Amino acid sequence: MLFRSGDSLGLTDFDPITVNWDLPAEWKDATLDGAIMNQGAGYALVLGFGAFFTALTMAATYLEARSTGAMSSEHFNTAGRNVKTGLTASVIVSQWTWAATLLQSSNQAWLYGISGPFWYAAGASIQVLLFGVLAIEVKRKASNAHTFLEMVDVRWGKVAHIVFTVFAFMTNVLVSSMLLLGGTSVMNAVAGTNIHAMGMVFPVTVIAYTSFGGLKATFFASYIHTAIIFAILVTMVTAVYGVNFDCTDKTVQCDSLGSAGNVWERLTFIANLPSRDGTTELIYNAATQKFVNATGFHQGPVKDNRGGSFLTMMSWSGLQFGIINTIGNFGTVFVDQSYWQSAIAAKPSAAHKGYLLGGLVWFTIPFALATSLGLAGVALNVKLDSSDAGAGLVPPAAAIVLLGTGGGVAVVIMLLMAIISTGSAECIAVSSLCSYDIYRKYIKPDAT
Repeated sequence: MLFRSGDSLGLTDFDPITVNWDLPAEWKDATLDGAIMNQGAGYALVLGFGAFFTALTMAATYLEARSTGAMSSEHFNTAGRNVKTGLTASVIVSQWTWAATLLQSSNQAWLYGISGPFWYAAGASIQVLLFGVLAIEVKRKASNAHTFLEMVDVRWGKVAHIVFTVFAFMTNVLVSSMLLLGGTSVMNAVAGTNIHAMGMVFPVTVIAYTSFGGLKATFFASYIHTAIIFAILVTMVTAVYGVNFDCTDKTVQCDSLGSAGNVWERLTFIANLPSRDGTTELIYNAATQKFVNATGFHQGPVKDNRGGSFLTMMSWSGLQFGIINTIGNFGTVFVDQSYWQSAIAAKPSAAHKGYLLGGLVWFTIPFALATSLGLAGVALNVKLDSSDAGAGLVPPAAAIVLLGTGGGVAVVIMLLMAIISTGSAECIAVSSLCSYDIYRKYIKPDAT
């Protein structure tokens, strides 16, 4: 498909005829059956990070035991109740950064343009910010509590305690399942690993270091996880909006963006992209309810967006997603013991500050990643279909086209950090519920 120029759209930074729109940018390596690394490298990556954090946690636990004595059950589950603001904020960011935070947010950008990242980030930040109010009340009125179910039991009795115990475990199972499914699906796509086998490897790496150090170990590790995630995030944003790359030596089709103006003009052009026969009509796929070009890839105006633009907040589908996202996340925060546990572990003066700071900092992760790699997936005409995007492959695909295999590996490392940190928080949460709300409540009330 050839175009004489983009003058009619006012394009100055980008010339549409420099891109072959009939040939989407490849990102899968044909020699590895579509993966970007072999299976051995995939397993080694997961097990290597698990071993690293286990060794780090064991060392920290040993040094702490040398100075404070043997770790008690109280300290294992509450981290001494003296965690300060910065560490509290980092653990909130880390445990709220799920696999979906990185994958689904970029999928929303690929589907709906800039409204998708905003609604994903805003719809999931408000709950953490509001939890700061609860954190204040927990420190004021239940300073010796271990779980939120203990508070339910004192206030409403045994029946309510049993009901909320079921809700709490369902929430932890739901979050843990999402982590495993998201992580194993992406590892299967990028390394060809067996989904069932990887579903067993992930928990082993998390349980190993969590069981050694308890909640304090989770806090230390989460700080490192968050630092790695932000380092890679800054790299990706810079790669999309700040650097022009030389793609001549890359084996896959490659392109470079380099500026916000270039991205804006590419997205503007794509929203006005004609079909292969030169008309202004695109093929509408009734099954996916998306406009696609003749090659079957996401290209052309966004249905239900004003003017079909990727660059508008006037998106009916984006608004619908935002409402669902906001309402649904109240349950996954307020009924998840891991968030209550962070409030219980924090110093009284640091609890609300940690949640407010954590909520604001967390907003940048899905918003920045999706507005960089998510929109880059569209702007670079990356070879993605709806099934690839739904499986969370937009970030690694865009990163590979921009940075080669190293970019894809960096996104996978971000994903591992998200899974390990949140998985660790879920392990401690379930451990606390089993210990204090099942064993000591109904099996052995006089347990020391």
